[in-house]
Amino acid sequence: MGLSITQSGMKLPPSIGTAEECIVLTMGDLFMIHDLKQQGLTISAISQRTGMDRKTVRKYLQRGPSVPIYGPRAPRPCKLDAYLSYLDERIGQYPELSGSRLLREIGDLGYTGGYSLVTDYLREIRPPASHAFERRFETPAGKQAQVDFAQFKVCFGCEPLQPRIIWLFSMVLGCSRYLYLRYVWRQTLDEVVRCHIAAFEEFGGVPREILYDRMKTAVIDEDDQGVNYNPTLLSLASHFGFQPRACRPYRAKTKGKAERPFRYVRQDFFLGRSFYDLEDLNAQLDDWRHNLANTRRHGTTRRIVNEAFAEEQPQLKPLPVHPFNQVLKLERRITRDGMVSVSGNDYSVPDTTRSRKVEVQQYANEVHLFEDRQLIAVHPLLTGRGQRQVLPGHRIHNVATGNQAQHTQAGVLLQLPGHAVHQRPLAVYEAVGQALAGEEVL
Repeated sequence: MGLSITQSGMKLPPSIGTAEECIVLTMGDLFMIHDLKQQGLTISAISQRTGMDRKTVRKYLQRGPSVPIYGPRAPRPCKLDAYLSYLDERIGQYPELSGSRLLREIGDLGYTGGYSLVTDYLREIRPPASHAFERRFETPAGKQAQVDFAQFKVCFGCEPLQPRIIWLFSMVLGCSRYLYLRYVWRQTLDEVVRCHIAAFEEFGGVPREILYDRMKTAVIDEDDQGVNYNPTLLSLASHFGFQPRACRPYRAKTKGKAERPFRYVRQDFFLGRSFYDLEDLNAQLDDWRHNLANTRRHGTTRRIVNEAFAEEQPQLKPLPVHPFNQVLKLERRITRDGMVSVSGNDYSVPDTTRSRKVEVQQYANEVHLFEDRQLIAVHPLLTGRGQRQVLPGHRIHNVATGNQAQHTQAGVLLQLPGHAVHQRPLAVYEAVGQALAGEEVL
């Protein structure tokens, strides 16, 4: 209920009652009415002068120059009144009942009013929800790391008109908050494996458990028996000796140590910089990590990240002696130019290959090609997409077709059939020139 301010500074409630009483009078209005009366003006004249109803003028002249007294507003009947006790009882027993459900219940009892009347009343009687403070969990040294991916969009200098979607892999040690970061083209299983291995090598050890979001490269699904992890991830975990753990559904805050750095990376490193290609981007990222991110005082732990990592590193499990050799087996068709496509990149097969299909065995850092179970090529694994790799010796001189292959330091330059030029002595060309000039050829 609003208040009117009098000339004397007093606060008066607005008038309530019939239509003729709905004018809010100040102390100045009252004194003016009585002053006009003392000047001899009639009630009608005062009404015309002030714009007030004659009944209002007469009433306040009869009361004298005193502060107006307003009575309480008479409550209006409401369609919800007959159901207030029912709503009180239901909310008292079950405070979280929704307004739509209670509307249906009282509708069955005969309520014909609107939904807003119900929700307005529930807002008044429903007990306030108690929001517990979030508990921050700190893990012992060497116990846990957290892994996640974040999407970034970039235009590289090598192709400035072509926006690219790339992904940032992050592994954060839970105790020291030491960051390992790497940009990759896609969230493929082989990229996940390579990033894990590179992170462990930089850490100089392995945490006892790693917490994952429910990305498909880590978690396939979940059933009554529990979480079903990707078999390759389980092989990786078995080889390095860590236990994979999946984050609870819709509880991303349990993995906040891996997700919070993404905003930090985006704001402190990524924005406002230019990168020629993915290799340049990762080179600048490594420089930023080693000179800024891992040398700063962390906002939560209040410790220098590198100093905390120096204490955590001895608590990590040692790296295994042998490398991880999990094999991803594929079957690929050979193209007409003797190439095999694997993960968006092309790898050469020897000219002597006779089959139209080969078996591809993809390791963490190599691609092996087999023909009839015989190893025919071993390629270094290419990162990114759209690259071609021809190994020396795969394109050789072929007598039957006249093909030639010119080997250079940069790689192999292929010469297709019909591109060879027959060489003649210079004397032949000299004789032709003399004949055209009408000279005698000796």
